Amino acid sequence: IQIAQCFEATRQRCRRLEQDGRRAREQLARVEAERAALEVKLKHARNQVEVEMKKRHRAEAELEKQERKLQLVFESLMREPWGSGVLSGEQRSVLSALAGRRLGAALTPGRRSSAVDESCQSLLSHSDISYDRTEDDV
Repeated sequence: IQIAQCFEATRQRCRRLEQDGRRAREQLARVEAERAALEVKLKHARNQVEVEMKKRHRAEAELEKQERKLQLVFESLMREPWGSGVLSGEQRSVLSALAGRRLGAALTPGRRSSAVDESCQSLLSHSDISYDRTEDDV
């Protein structure tokens, strides 16, 4: 009777362990599917960041190009003889205001928009989005 009771206890323990193993495999399958979906999202996010970075660089290059043109126009206008009547007094005051306030700071070469740098730097940094596969082994 004791041997039969031991066999029955062992059988029930084996059945519980099989059920636990089955649940663990199901959970593992769900987690692996979720991980795969997250990896796909990460890949898309990385691609989107790359596209946005390229757009940003193109826009910054275009901005610098336009600023250089504006600087040349400004310098050309400032070189004009004031006695020729090309510019009115109001236009001269507007240009002087632009020269002091806007062009002096805005046309420095290689500058970046501080609003973009401050608000999006962490979003656009590739180092923040790196993924190390060695953690998967753990």
